[in-house]
Amino acid sequence: MGSRVVLAMSGGVDSSVAAHLLKEQGHEVIGLFMRTGAHTEDEERRSKTCCSATDAVDARNVADRLDIPFYSLDFEPDFKRIMDQFADEYVAGRTPNPCVMCNIWLKFGKLWSYGKQVGADFVATGHYARIKAAPDGSLRVARGIDGTKDQSYVLFGLRRELLANVLLPIGEYPKSEVRSIARELGLPVHDKPDSQEICFVPQDDYLEFVRARRPGLDTSGAIVDEEGNELARHAGIEAFTIGQRRGLGVAVGSPRYVVQIEPTSKTVTVGRRESLEKQALIATRFNWQAEVPQGPTPCLAQIRAHHTAVPAMVEPLPGDRARVVFETPQLAITPGQVVTVYQDELVLGGGWIERSFDLPSEEES
Repeated sequence: MGSRVVLAMSGGVDSSVAAHLLKEQGHEVIGLFMRTGAHTEDEERRSKTCCSATDAVDARNVADRLDIPFYSLDFEPDFKRIMDQFADEYVAGRTPNPCVMCNIWLKFGKLWSYGKQVGADFVATGHYARIKAAPDGSLRVARGIDGTKDQSYVLFGLRRELLANVLLPIGEYPKSEVRSIARELGLPVHDKPDSQEICFVPQDDYLEFVRARRPGLDTSGAIVDEEGNELARHAGIEAFTIGQRRGLGVAVGSPRYVVQIEPTSKTVTVGRRESLEKQALIATRFNWQAEVPQGPTPCLAQIRAHHTAVPAMVEPLPGDRARVVFETPQLAITPGQVVTVYQDELVLGGGWIERSFDLPSEEES
């Protein structure tokens, strides 16, 4: 108790209540807002994102109300890396998750670096997740109490050595109680909507953002069926993602889905829904929050934020890669997205999906 904590404050209800809980526990709390350079003039859109000028004002007002010091840090140069990575992933035929990169690089990277400079013992956020001890005594990220809001999936990238310095106070509360606490405290953000969109993509138009970020790039090519027959032409592979059904520009009498995007040939393959089912995946940049297993290990694997984790086996591969084999095939395993594997409610590890495949014919080592 009495430790110094730097807290990422976004101006939303979750980080605001986190500030109160930490202070109530006796910590010295320093609120930090990340200025990213992502702006929007649209009031409705501002209510759905987490790093606008209005959010900074909200965060400062909450800090004043709770009587904690508050600072706004310039992360714009670092945030440009995330925006560039987002654009480059789409151009490479993958579907990125920039919020995961923000957590790894900024909230638990740059923010914690700043915290150490000011003598902080912990870095904290308003994520719906917890830090819990595994049976062997090691610390892991764990699912939050509120299963409908759980955000442990996006925290797979936290390094093992950092976990002892991480606090996630609202992970012990359901969302309804978090809002109730904010209301009782009279915090001005008690009824503020949750952020729902990527803060740097205006009007949620990913395609416009990518093309504006990479002007003059031509990724146009053919849309083909699974036999290789050309069905249509497309204006760029950045307009597609695995599992997509709408906006394909083809009509063949029955529903078709994007089943493959080939960046070298700029070819988009469409097929039936059953073609989206794959039994295994390879993930890269895999981060283990526990000791690296010596072989295939039972787990629960989650491949999207709103995907229910399913039984699987995870196996480390040379380098920073891992193979995940599902008990039953899964739909639309998407390169560029994240797979997080669990042991019960504890994160075992996670990484970035490189490719999916069927067993045994397409297996790779």
